[in-house]
Amino acid sequence: MELTLQREPSTDESTPGTLSVNGVFECFTLEDVVREVPGLRVAAWKVASRTAIPVGAYDVTIDFSQRFGRDMPHILDVEGFDGIRVHSGNTSADTEGCILLGTARNGFDEVINSRAAYNAFFPKLQAAIDNGERVSITIVAATAVGATAVA
Repeated sequence: MELTLQREPSTDESTPGTLSVNGVFECFTLEDVVREVPGLRVAAWKVASRTAIPVGAYDVTIDFSQRFGRDMPHILDVEGFDGIRVHSGNTSADTEGCILLGTARNGFDEVINSRAAYNAFFPKLQAAIDNGERVSITIVAATAVGATAVA
């Protein structure tokens, strides 16, 4: 299963985007602000619990989250970040570096119907893993004019 998160330019508060599953639109996403500075180590630009993960490709699994007390999607081997999950939530206050899902947006800094989006996504991910498929997510940088990392 191939997941693609296409980022849009960050606002002062968050980074909106979209998630596709095997090339088909799944839902809207919301992350923390992109602060990535290419060529610099993560420690040079990361603001703890307020920074989106670096662009790139990552493996995804489902495992137990101590914080949430249940099995959840886990994005693996993100340099400088630990415990990056895909979960429900509405604003950047809910992310702490994770990826939030929503069926719609309320402006650029909020996704809505997040539990519905998560509940539609999770069984697809679980089925792929149960079928022995490799699951990966590719985070793609915003391409719009002025889509640079916020420092």
